[in-house]
Amino acid sequence: MSAKRVQKGVASIMLYWVKKLLFITGAIILVSVCVNMFLGPHNIAAGGLTGLAIILEQWIGMSRSVVILVGNGILLVITFFFLGKEVFLNTVIGATMLPFFIGIIPQVTLVNDTMLSVLVGSALFGTAVAILYKHDASSGGTSIPPLVFKKYFNLNLSVGLFLTDGIVVVLCLLVFSLDAFFYAIISIFITSATMNYIENGMNKKKMIYIISDMHEIISQEIIRDVKRGVTIIPAIGAYRNDQKQMLMVTLDKKDYQPVLNIVNKHDKSAFMITDTVTDVHGEGFSYHSGSV
Repeated sequence: MSAKRVQKGVASIMLYWVKKLLFITGAIILVSVCVNMFLGPHNIAAGGLTGLAIILEQWIGMSRSVVILVGNGILLVITFFFLGKEVFLNTVIGATMLPFFIGIIPQVTLVNDTMLSVLVGSALFGTAVAILYKHDASSGGTSIPPLVFKKYFNLNLSVGLFLTDGIVVVLCLLVFSLDAFFYAIISIFITSATMNYIENGMNKKKMIYIISDMHEIISQEIIRDVKRGVTIIPAIGAYRNDQKQMLMVTLDKKDYQPVLNIVNKHDKSAFMITDTVTDVHGEGFSYHSGSV
């Protein structure tokens, strides 16, 4: 292997980690802002170690950053043994940054209205956690158990976070008012919905099934003009026992109308079924041919 290729490989690895670190840092700052400026000022302990920190600060006067630091130390051990070294290293970064930024970001009330503060803070919180999960990292705390549930039980991350946060929210009844308890529940729902949308909703594709006697020219034009692969599936109509060729095409939303125009141009009586799908993997979607 030439020295030039080695240097290129090292540079690529360094760029990868720089980008990852920037995303993790940005997400941790956003989490800290949500806790100190949106949720904390209204006593909204919406689950997680940050929520527990808000509760203990009010209950026994322990600093939020200290609670998070001690709690993350315990959970890092769990991360090392159950999630592997890479996730552990990513989590160490986030778990170290969070108590630091929680400690330096001012605890001020940006929004006086409690409900509006819950809506904005929870949506931003869910966005930040989703960014961390996307980069196999976390801010520590109760965001670690959902990663374990995902790896060993294939449980959706947003569902796992909802379950673990629910335990913390119940503690709100011991320290805060009933109103704060219900606000915390609302916050968890918003956080989970935001995460679920970012995980799945932003990756929606169209899947089209086409049955037409003009399937050959339709498939050729889709491949040539839309630059999408076409799968031909033998099909038999049960009513007349007719043998047909069904086309299956998966594409981005922007490519749907061009495909529809191609089908209508050659066969206006073609039978089509269109569905919305998520989490599509493979060449042209999760990776591209020729890419490194």
